[in-house]
Amino acid sequence: MIGRSGLFLAMLLSAAVVTPALADKLDDIIASGKVRCAVVLDFPPMGSRDASNAPIGYDVDTCNDLAAALGVKPEYVETPFPDRVPALISGRADVGVASTSDTLKRAQTIGFSIPYFAFKMVVLTKKGIGISTYANLKGRKTGSVSGTFEAIALEKDVKKWADPKGSFRAYQTQADVFLALAQGQIEATVVTSTVAAATVKSSKFKDLEVGKDAPYDIDYVALIALRQEYGLLNYLNLFVNQQVRTGRAQELYQKWVGGTLPDMTIKGTYR
Repeated sequence: MIGRSGLFLAMLLSAAVVTPALADKLDDIIASGKVRCAVVLDFPPMGSRDASNAPIGYDVDTCNDLAAALGVKPEYVETPFPDRVPALISGRADVGVASTSDTLKRAQTIGFSIPYFAFKMVVLTKKGIGISTYANLKGRKTGSVSGTFEAIALEKDVKKWADPKGSFRAYQTQADVFLALAQGQIEATVVTSTVAAATVKSSKFKDLEVGKDAPYDIDYVALIALRQEYGLLNYLNLFVNQQVRTGRAQELYQKWVGGTLPDMTIKGTYR
């Protein structure tokens, strides 16, 4: 006769036998033969399109490298900045390779890898209107892409300055911001140094110039996935680690930006 403890153990063993193993997102990606990367394609040199309309940039190449590591094909899901997280939650993308700042607020909704890139912020303005430093933005018409690290910081300062002549306007895409700047709808914006340099160099928007640094913290950006997908997030952490330690991240930085890959570690912390 089986006692209570023996019966309970038998039930557990039986359940273990009949309960199927649950596949996670990482398994699903490998099984599908493709990884769908949410990328921003109006944010050169991180993401843009070439003359034949093909996606190019640091983030696009990072997606390609991730696909190669997984043994699958890359698929690009173009997402404006505000659509990066919704694209994952809605199931349109598997991973975000989209220069996403690792804020605590976003981490309540989405999961982050360790940083794969770090940005410094600068003022971008029109030539000849008397703006070169961040302090010059007080009392000026400014704007940035809704929800981005720099937009949140700039809007906060505009409100703090409380200058009746000053204003902040949010836009859906980086291209919208540059067009508004070129057309005089705004007088200045704050963008990453990489984007500012690429925009001025392209000559697509007339009479723009790069000003001084903005007094913001370094903007560390990470790969993103659904926060409950621990297996995928662990894989993304190792992928970023491998990109850096093999020199591939530096190779991509030299290709798309030039110079030395920024330090993505923070003194006094574990990462």
